[in-house]
Amino acid sequence: MIVCIAEKPSVARDIAEVLGAKTRRDGYIEGNGYQVTWTFGHLCGLLEPHEYAPEWKAWALSHLPMIPQRFGIKVMNDSGIQKQFHVIETLMATADEVVNCGDAGQEGELIQRWVMQKAMCKCPVKRLWISSLTEEAIRDGFAKLKDQSEFQRLYEAGLSRAIGDWLLGMNATRLYTLKYGKNRQILSIGRVQTPTLALIVNRQLEIENFKPEAYWELKTVYRDTVFSATKGRFSSIEEGTNFLDTVRTADFYVTDISTKKGTESAPRLFDLTSLQVECNKKFGYSADDTLKTIQSLYEKKVTTYPRVDTTYLSDDIYPKIPDILKGIKEYELLTKPLLATKLPKTKKVFDNSKVTDHHAIIPTGVQPTALSDTEKRVFDLVARRFIANFYPECKISTTTVLGEVDKVEFKVTGKQILDAGWRVVFAKAPAEEKEGEEDEEWTLPLFTKGENGPHEPTLAEKWTSPPKPYTEATLLRAMETAGKLVDNDELRDALKENGIGRPSTRAAIIETLFKRDYIRREKKNLMATNTGVELIQMIQEDLLKSAELTGLWERKLRQVERGEYEAKIFLDEMKALITEIVFNVKSDNRRPGEAALSGKTASEGSTCPLCGKGKLLKGKTAYGCSEWKNGCSYRLPF
Repeated sequence: MIVCIAEKPSVARDIAEVLGAKTRRDGYIEGNGYQVTWTFGHLCGLLEPHEYAPEWKAWALSHLPMIPQRFGIKVMNDSGIQKQFHVIETLMATADEVVNCGDAGQEGELIQRWVMQKAMCKCPVKRLWISSLTEEAIRDGFAKLKDQSEFQRLYEAGLSRAIGDWLLGMNATRLYTLKYGKNRQILSIGRVQTPTLALIVNRQLEIENFKPEAYWELKTVYRDTVFSATKGRFSSIEEGTNFLDTVRTADFYVTDISTKKGTESAPRLFDLTSLQVECNKKFGYSADDTLKTIQSLYEKKVTTYPRVDTTYLSDDIYPKIPDILKGIKEYELLTKPLLATKLPKTKKVFDNSKVTDHHAIIPTGVQPTALSDTEKRVFDLVARRFIANFYPECKISTTTVLGEVDKVEFKVTGKQILDAGWRVVFAKAPAEEKEGEEDEEWTLPLFTKGENGPHEPTLAEKWTSPPKPYTEATLLRAMETAGKLVDNDELRDALKENGIGRPSTRAAIIETLFKRDYIRREKKNLMATNTGVELIQMIQEDLLKSAELTGLWERKLRQVERGEYEAKIFLDEMKALITEIVFNVKSDNRRPGEAALSGKTASEGSTCPLCGKGKLLKGKTAYGCSEWKNGCSYRLPF
């Protein structure tokens, strides 16, 4: 008998249907030589501290750091979970082969492996790896089952992540609660949640401490067109007024006209983060709402696997594109022109080097039925963006006109769409625009070089603006790029390696901050509560709240997944960091109320706590690691 373990009951039913297993049992479906069972959520997890050592049950500084010699797992203490685990355990005891049909990602691999380990699975194990739940994809996946050993590195990366989070979360939470919590509250610290909170708090403090400064802008209106002085801003009204007086009495002359034709590509296909960003901007959906919705669309077989961080498709998808386009019949007016000719195959869409386990989120070609309004909106975004990527590029013309008034130069730029190309796909969906772009297209009047005439200059007083608070959309982007402000798609791709958290976990991290009352919503803005601000100000260890340093840990976990870094080395580094953090906080003689105000010290020549190789060198304002040329970015201000 072949036992298949799916990630949840609904997926198990889909798989059983394809395999011909029809007989429903208590906790599994049987037939045609298969027994299809399922997990739900985390059936197993790492042991609690007191399950390693009884004395760790009590929260005491003397027990820290808690570093088990060997980590163990347990079945979660829930009657429903215990019952389902017993079903799986019984089926595995007599199985000839097990097929791991878990979620095709790092967390899914970890969940299923733990269950199989705890059930003491002894038979050979195969892995089903699919990107959609359509009947065709399931049949194709079972025809190409892989050996479990091919996913060992993925499991090791997931295990390293779980242990690293346990080590830091359990130790740092107890450490800060005992040291600074004043016996009133638990101060929850997490490897990803704390630097994410720090991003919000630091932005909020920037806004609160921002001091606006006045500046002046000189503009003039010539032939109903607003030209701006090329000098830019004036820092004093006197300087601006001098220029205004200069241009008041002379005519405006057009000195140069240049027109440049170009093209704009369709917005990229969606990965999970860009879909969450788009849904937050367009509809106000939270990251968690969007993840739940696209997961539901995946389970309804109308979109592909959602927990992805690539915006590309692999070459083997290209032959399937016509059938996918034919399948989304609601968009026939848009797909019909594409199906009448050979579809383009460009590197902006198809690139094997940018695809690892899964490709971008696209429709499967299954006609959607019985979707909620939210699901319809999200599916529409995915479908239109998919279709747009096979349309021609949008052709534009950019015209720049330079003018002069008594040697004071002015400039205006206008853009005209010559051929809409892919933009016609969004013509009936004005809410869907190219990401990051505002309605800036306008056509300038026809100017002639050398023409001149009267104009109306103005000098406007303006004030510098503080940074904007994070929304979920901008916070997701900041998490993806470890806090760096990046608009360019290629540069964003390069920084994804160092992003904090994974696409599949970022929504949960944000929700955790809400649940712990560290942040709150003000309309679309995310604001830190007093508790959140105090926590970040209390933490003096950059290792706990730096998005950049946490991003380096994420990169190492990805390297573990690719076999470029050993899981043991990563965990040894985490243990060393935890030990150092515990020592530093225990040695802190400040009273709790002083914790947020005081700095910390480091010694020149000591070993870098991040990479473990370099030595700390003293600079003008901070200690830095001597291995910075090799990628270590540890920095400790003083």
